[in-house]
Amino acid sequence: MIKIAIVEDENEYVQTLKGYLVRYEAEHSLNFQIEVFPDGLDIVSDYTASYDIILLDIQMKHLNGMQTAEKIRKLDEDVIFIFITSSSRFAIEGYTVDALGYVLKPVPYLSFSQILSKAVRRIQKKQEIHSINIDTDGGTMRFNTDSIYYIESQLHHILIHTEKGELMASGPLKRMEEALKPLGFAKCHNAYLVNLKHVTGSLPNYVLLFSGEQIPVSRARKKAFMDCLADYLGG
Repeated sequence: MIKIAIVEDENEYVQTLKGYLVRYEAEHSLNFQIEVFPDGLDIVSDYTASYDIILLDIQMKHLNGMQTAEKIRKLDEDVIFIFITSSSRFAIEGYTVDALGYVLKPVPYLSFSQILSKAVRRIQKKQEIHSINIDTDGGTMRFNTDSIYYIESQLHHILIHTEKGELMASGPLKRMEEALKPLGFAKCHNAYLVNLKHVTGSLPNYVLLFSGEQIPVSRARKKAFMDCLADYLGG
């Protein structure tokens, strides 16, 4: 589900945009939830950060599109703005609110669908959630890999450090490494597998996590680990 707001004071264009969204849904097998606001003032008066995309008319009676975007951006860092405008001279102002782009009126479907595709790809990438099944004494549990800070080898078991605490599981660390390496995990030590997403820095013999923990880095693993970290940050 992708939630989209249309902020437009001309009913003709509201109907056009709604029609385009319905057409795009059918062509790409997506599901949109659409809400319409006749003026910028209407959406900002009780704004909740629940929209994925906001289609904004630039010229409106009470609160224009740029002013609306500026107010919303203070409350919502993630929402995607696409401006609907009658003049390209407004386009440069969009950079101040990190707008994805604009479409000129009268709105052609091809141009609209192209910029909408760009927005959808960005949303889908953000919504990707990777999970892994882990066997524990209490049974098989599914974890969102983003919630795992690091995994520690302890003899014939592994200790999984997560946002919600620690969990003991059976099996070798190597098996976890093979499963999690494509998802941004790397070994900094024979006994530690770290989620690079949670790394905030490094010291000569330790890697620092956002949680405040310091995980040892072995001399044998240091170069390969730092290469993995550089690739991850660069990507």
